Amino acid sequence: MRRHCVIFARRPQLGIGKRRLAKDIGELPTLRFQRANLRRLLAILGRDRRWQCWLALSPDSALQSEINATLPPNCRVIAQGTGDLGQRMGRVFRQLPPGPVVLVGSDIPEIGARHIAEAFSKLGECDAVLGPAGDGGFWLVAMRRVRRFPGANVQGPFSPVRWSSEFALPDTMAAMRALNMHVGIGATLADIDNGRDYARWQARQMRQARRG
Repeated sequence: MRRHCVIFARRPQLGIGKRRLAKDIGELPTLRFQRANLRRLLAILGRDRRWQCWLALSPDSALQSEINATLPPNCRVIAQGTGDLGQRMGRVFRQLPPGPVVLVGSDIPEIGARHIAEAFSKLGECDAVLGPAGDGGFWLVAMRRVRRFPGANVQGPFSPVRWSSEFALPDTMAAMRALNMHVGIGATLADIDNGRDYARWQARQMRQARRG
């Protein structure tokens, strides 16, 4: 069974998405950040032959957008569909071809291929892996998908979860453990939700550039 790496993203558009960040740094810088980070993720993860890369886009109409022309050869595009974050992620995990899945967000500029490889490695011992973010959420979720989730709970380990809060990670971990899933923890990375996050990320970039 082939490994699958999913980039979960909203189509970058001016004035849509990342509202807290846009309020702090402006609409155009926010759009540039979204576009640049999505291009970077596609370049790094979409050309790696250790897995099949998927770009899961929202809204569904974005599947016919200009993004298709820039996809690497090893990347395919799919729709997220409707519903809240848990419903959309659950749909991706249910519908992809057989094999383990690592899903990452598109607003984490420090994701590297090694983080994806490490998550797949942890799935050799765990049913699922979560990558914590500094705000109480998570930037990565991975599952082996060796069994179906029971009953009518079509969201599986993504319900009930208080999304967009400091409880998203502990809620998801609790839901997974309630399904008797062994959960591993991956690296902690910072997502960029507001101007403070953005400034800290730029400062880290400058320090790395000086180190050379």
